[in-house]
Parts: sequence; C-alpha cells; structure tokens
Amino acid sequence: MTIVFCDRTTPLGTIRLAANEDGLYGCYFHGQKHFPNPCKWQLVDYHPILMQTHDILQHYFAGRGMIGDIELAMSGTEFQLGVWRALLLIPYASVICYSDLATQLGRPRSTRAVAAAVGRNPISIIVPCHRVIGKNGSLTGYAGGLQRKQQLLKIEKRDL
Repeated sequence: MTIVFCDRTTPLGTIRLAANEDGLYGCYFHGQKHFPNPCKWQLVDYHPILMQTHDILQHYFAGRGMIGDIELAMSGTEFQLGVWRALLLIPYASVICYSDLATQLGRPRSTRAVAAAVGRNPISIIVPCHRVIGKNGSLTGYAGGLQRKQQLLKIEKRDL
C-alpha cells in the first residue's frame, strides 16, 4: 500500500500529512514523539486527501472550528483503534480525563493502556487526543508537546 505525504506549515509548527488510498493515514507535528520515518513513503506536491486535510486544518487554526469530514485510514492494534475511535466522540472544546475515557471504553482498570494508545494517535488534531487531560485537570501526555496541547485547547475555547 503506497503512502504519500507532504509537509505543511501551521501556527504551531510544521505538520506532516500522510495518506493512502483508504484515507488520511497520519498528521504529525515535526519533532513529536513517534514521528514516522517516511523512507518508504512518497513525497507529493498534490493529493486530494492531503489538500482536504490541509484545508480543514487551516479552518481550524483560524478559529472557525473543525469543519469537514475526511476518511481516516488509521493503522494500529484493535485496542488502539478502539481508543482512537473514542477520541472522535469527544465534543469540540471539551476535555475528558484518561481514567474517564478508560471507563467509557469499558476498561476502568486500563487507564495506563488507554493513555499509551492516546499517545500513539497517528492523526493529531483531527483525532483529538489533545482533549484528554489528567484527572486533576493537568495537561499531560501529548506527543506533540504540552505547549501545543495547551494552544490547541485555547483555539477551541476561543472558537466557542
């Protein structure tokens, strides 16, 4: 399966967008944890899914919400996929703590495993892992960096 990618500039730094024939495969901040090695990926100037994602992100960073749907092609374990699907259900500008997310998934004793899956989310912003916080309200565990997590939450609060 061919994966294509491009890099785009955002107010929070450069993002690498990746897609395959099934949809958006990745959205990574440069320098984040778990940043993929694209040695087998193909660099492209244009791809419809990547352009659509870029448009969605521009709208988001302009403070106009998360407008538009995009087909996702997430790759992970069944457990990870379940966690990532649950992230998509967190309302815009809302937060949830890791333990409550684990409970929602029917795995109340798996908070650490849920947190690890959240941290491995391959599609930052679009799959809103930044909306998951510590039980005490602290901003913890964002692969793109806590400063970016804070900024993403500010964008969403401002948008309301």
